Amino acid sequence: MKKPIKHFAVTAISATALGFLLAGPVLAAVTPNVQPTLLAASETMDKAEDAVTDTWITSKVKSTFLADNSLSGIDIKVDTNQGVVALSGVVATSAERDLAIAKAGEIKGVTAVSAEALKTAE
Repeated sequence: MKKPIKHFAVTAISATALGFLLAGPVLAAVTPNVQPTLLAASETMDKAEDAVTDTWITSKVKSTFLADNSLSGIDIKVDTNQGVVALSGVVATSAERDLAIAKAGEIKGVTAVSAEALKTAE
């Protein structure tokens, strides 16, 4: 009975040691390769002008709003139709409204920003 357990333990230890030996170079190589991969993806998006869709624009505008601490990104609804971004909802100030319009206009593929339905609480 002790022989199979001992055999199992030796096998498990050997497999673990071999795994560490083989995984070491792979794990060490992961970190340096992240940056070039991100750069390649960014360059690919820059070259793919036709890949910008209304859905992509809406997602990008919304994520830009949520990432900006100066904007109430949750309170602003974003819709896009043929490159025209429509903003609606209620923001605290007119400065925040102006910032939302400016940020939306900076997104690649946006042809115009309509903010008539974006009201201020002031």
